Amino acid sequence: MLHTASLLHDDVIDESALRRGAPSAPASYGNKLSVLGGNFVLGRASAALSRLGDPEVTELIASVISNLVEGEILQTKDVKLEGSSSTAGQRRQDAWNIYLHKTYLKTASLMAKGARSAVVLGGSRDGDVWKEMAYAYGRNIGIAFQLVDDVLDYEHASATLGKPAGADLQLGLTTGPALYAWEEYPEMGELIERKFERSGDVERARDIVLRSSGVQRTRELAQAYADKAKEVLQVLPDSDAKASLEALTERVMSRKS
Repeated sequence: MLHTASLLHDDVIDESALRRGAPSAPASYGNKLSVLGGNFVLGRASAALSRLGDPEVTELIASVISNLVEGEILQTKDVKLEGSSSTAGQRRQDAWNIYLHKTYLKTASLMAKGARSAVVLGGSRDGDVWKEMAYAYGRNIGIAFQLVDDVLDYEHASATLGKPAGADLQLGLTTGPALYAWEEYPEMGELIERKFERSGDVERARDIVLRSSGVQRTRELAQAYADKAKEVLQVLPDSDAKASLEALTERVMSRKS
């Protein structure tokens, strides 16, 4: 429910016309009803959360809401390119740090804290390794999921994605493929700094990314996070549940939409 509420709000913020191949809520009902709908779902989720009666879970899930907002604000942070060429590597690293932290806040936080909450509700006590294992699994698979999403924005057409291809660039967002491309093509830095706002910037940036190894390197990074998620499961005894969690990491990597 939290995820659904965030999607309703995201489509308003991003002015998205599509959501999974269908008209988005703002396109169908307008921004006002979309915001109110998101708020309603959020309210119902909060009521359901309170009925669980577990303070730790309540705190975990409540923090997910603040993480979503923090991530949305962080996403608007500008990439500054002032300084000498000797600091270019540091600027790129700063941009990577912001990108990965934003990815955790907007996507992986919900999966990490949701997984940890499930273990808490299952009876895990303070100090048990299972809480940290669940959190680590959710965090890693969440980051892998978003990295794959960012790859698909370059690899597939609108009909496959269910949203306009190249939507991230059109929104002025710098994701993994563009950051890797920046390492190979320094001129990408100027486009990133001005958030692809000038005429032709989006097309030029997309061309640079596709000529670089950015898409492949981002997919490899996603695979590394998926492998970490699978690795933390090794402390669990063999079971159908463990096998399902392992299979989920593979499904995240193989998805096309």
